[in-house]
Parts: sequence; C-alpha cells; structure tokens
Amino acid sequence: MLTPPFIAPARFDDPAEALAQVRRIYDGSVDHLRDTLQRYVAGEAIGQHVRACYPFVRVQTSTVARADSRLAYGFVSGPGVYETTVTRPDLFADYLTQQFTLLRRNHGVALEVGTSTQPIPVHFSLADNDHLEGSLPADRRLAMRDLFDLPDLAAMDDGIANGTHEPAPGEPRPLSLFTAPRVDYSLHRLRHYTGTAPEHFQNFVLFTNYQFYIDEFIRIGRAAVAEDSGYERFVEPGNVTSTKGQPLTGTSPLRLPQMPAYHLTRSDRSGITMVNIGVGPANAKTITDHIAVLRPHAWLMLGHCAGLRNTQQLGDYVLAHGYVREDHVLDEDLPLWVPIPALAEVQVALEQAVAEITRVEGYELKKLMRTGTVASTDNRNWELLPSRNVPTTPERRFSQSRAIALDMESATIAANGFRFRVPYGTLLCVSDKPLHGEIKLPGMANTFYRERVDQHLRIGMRAVELLREQRPGQLHSRKLRSFAEVAFQ
Repeated sequence: MLTPPFIAPARFDDPAEALAQVRRIYDGSVDHLRDTLQRYVAGEAIGQHVRACYPFVRVQTSTVARADSRLAYGFVSGPGVYETTVTRPDLFADYLTQQFTLLRRNHGVALEVGTSTQPIPVHFSLADNDHLEGSLPADRRLAMRDLFDLPDLAAMDDGIANGTHEPAPGEPRPLSLFTAPRVDYSLHRLRHYTGTAPEHFQNFVLFTNYQFYIDEFIRIGRAAVAEDSGYERFVEPGNVTSTKGQPLTGTSPLRLPQMPAYHLTRSDRSGITMVNIGVGPANAKTITDHIAVLRPHAWLMLGHCAGLRNTQQLGDYVLAHGYVREDHVLDEDLPLWVPIPALAEVQVALEQAVAEITRVEGYELKKLMRTGTVASTDNRNWELLPSRNVPTTPERRFSQSRAIALDMESATIAANGFRFRVPYGTLLCVSDKPLHGEIKLPGMANTFYRERVDQHLRIGMRAVELLREQRPGQLHSRKLRSFAEVAFQ
C-alpha cells in the first residue's frame, strides 16, 4: 500500500490548533493522491495500491452535564465516544472552529485529531479544474480502479440525518450529520448542477421555480455590488464574478447548468444564494440534498402556486404554515407521519418583510396574504385525473387538508430542511386558480410576472436581512433536533 506519512492521533485543548492538525492531515493526504495520480497519467507505472485517508475528530465524555442547556447544538447527548471524518478544512474553517469551540466550552474535553481509516476517493482529491482522466487511454483508465480508491456509496448514505443509523458495538457515535465522503460527493454535485464552486454559496439560500426571478436577482445583484451595500461580489454560473471597480472574471458556460445558482456574497458568508430549481419535487430534493452539507442558516422557497380559494386573487401571497406532502420523493427518507412544523423565527421574518415591502400591515395585510397549508404534488397535470367513480380526488384531499395553495416544490424543500436541520420557510405567489376557472394562459401570465416578480423577490431578500440579524443559535433552534442529536450544527 502506497500511503502518505502517517500522522498519529493527538489531543488538543485549543480549537485553532485542532483545526490546524486537521489541515495538515487533509492537505498531506490530498497532495499524496494528486501527485501519484499525475505520475500515473504521465505514464509512470504504479506498482502498489494508492491510498490516503481523511482526518477524523473525536471527543469522549463521561457525563451528561454541559455548560448551557439552552443550546440547540454544540454538545453531545451523553457519556461516550463521538467521532466524525472531516474534509475541506479550507472551505469549512469557520464552521469547524465554531463547532470545536462549542464542544470545548460545553464539555471541557480535549479534541482528538488523527488520520482515519476512511479512504479519500481519488476523484474527490482533484482540484476544480483537474480533468486528468480525460487524457488517459481506455486501458489505463480501467486500471485506475485497481490502483486508487473510488467513491463508496456505503460510506456516504444519509442514515445519520434520517435517524436510522445504529453504531456497531464499540463503534463511536457520530459527531456530524454527514461523513467526509458524503460532503465531498455533494460538493462535486453542486458544481455539476449549479455551475458554480461551493466556495461561493452563502448561508442564506433562496429557491425559485421560475427564471423571471433569476433575471431580477441578476439585475439587483449586479447593482448591489456596484454600490456600498455590504455585498462584495456577485457570482454567476461559470464563476463569472462582478466586483466593484474590477473587471469581470470567470467564463460563462456555453449553456446553463440544470439548476443554475447565483451568489450575492458578503465577507462572512451571510449573503444570499439563489437557485433556479426548475419544476418538480425531484429537483427540489436533489439540490437541497447537496446544499445541506454546507450547513446554511436558512433556505426559503419563493415561487408560484395555484390558489385554491375563491377569495384569492392573482398576485396574492401565501405564507405556508403547514404542508400536505403528495410529492413522494422523500417517502423513503422521511415518513409521511412526520409533521413539518412552521418555524416561528422564519414565519415572523417573512410576514414582516411582506408588510415592509408592500407597505400594508395589520388587518389590511389579510387582503394580500393568507397563511395556511400548502399542498405539493408530483403530478403537474393533477387537474386531468378522473373525478367520477373514484374513491378520492386531489380536490377532495386538498379541501379536507384545508390547503389554500398548491405547488410542486415547497413541501419537499421544507421537509428536507426539517430532515437536515436547516431552518426553512415558504412564501408563494398565486399565479392561477384552476379550481375556479382561472387557468394560467400566456397573456395573463406575462402581465402577472411583470407586476409581481420584483416585489416578491425583494420580500424574500428583506426576509433574509431580518433573519441575518438573529443569532445563529436562535435560528437553529431545538425544535429541529432529535433525541440523541449530533453535536455539530
């Protein structure tokens, strides 16, 4: 086995020193893999299996006591040994420092850092622009599988997040929702789906299902970085970056990726990322599965919906406080009997943002916005389902659930937020009323989009500003944590 020099486990009382040790192990492992792969691509014969492993972080406690019982994270659930593998300490430096600091403060125990036995897949060691395999002939590309470790799906499932993970006897309990291979997998998927590097993602994320919102976000974002707005850069697919007083950098892609992302950044990563997820719950699950590893402070859905009540008007807003999940994409991960509650901090911020941007408040706000249940379906043409001689119909179910709006993505985004402990919220805009004969047609839709998109987007951005003013510990509240929760936020 061809491996880098082994770095034995060591104990640290200083979180900064623990992070530095994580960096040393990770950088040494990645350099080893990159160097060996480059030599292999250059034609050198590699006679041994090549392996390098992730660093791990471990803590051990003998008591249930902790410093502050009000915290939602930063502590382990009881006596025992807890451990996780770690990747990309450059990207997660601030996050890891915070988690290490909280563990030290709450338990007063040392942080043990060492080299794990979990191999780093060679693909996860490549830099952003490395495409070394493309120059290999077919036989040497095939032989790579014998020489280097490849991604192992068994090492990156979501059992911890889903609450189904059961450590084997003598195995440490998890410190984090995600193992290092799971994080690396998602970081690579984010590049593929969004066309931007994970480094650009911010801690507040807006999702939309219409390009109209993205067009407006681009206009607002470019203008914001040209002013003294507190935002530093605006990043578009291809990592095309606008900075005040500087020429554009990056290269626009020949075609947009499947779910393009745009980032209005701040120095502390508290800016806004906006992603056009397109239509459907599958896309909504896919992108939130991967953004979740970045541990954002909140994500919000801003999209269009069908209004289900006759009293609603086109352009009215819907603030979701509950969800009917007929989207089905999370049925295997999050059982339907699990409720998806509204989060007070997010609800208050969204309602306040609507009042501020529309300049309507109090009782008058009820004319413009309804709070209630949103149903999400995986059938875009649910209206065409048979309605005669059938035991139930979508219309009947929506009525029984007291739903006030219907879309295809909101329940998925909220449910995955609940599942991954990411605060979530939904503010939709009524674009049609199919149960009442007001079907979305081109002329009606174009007028609606022009009149509402800018206002709706500004409401979402204002809600982010209000959430940003809160402490992260207040936003990541205990209501999203399970019985024996992992320590990392």
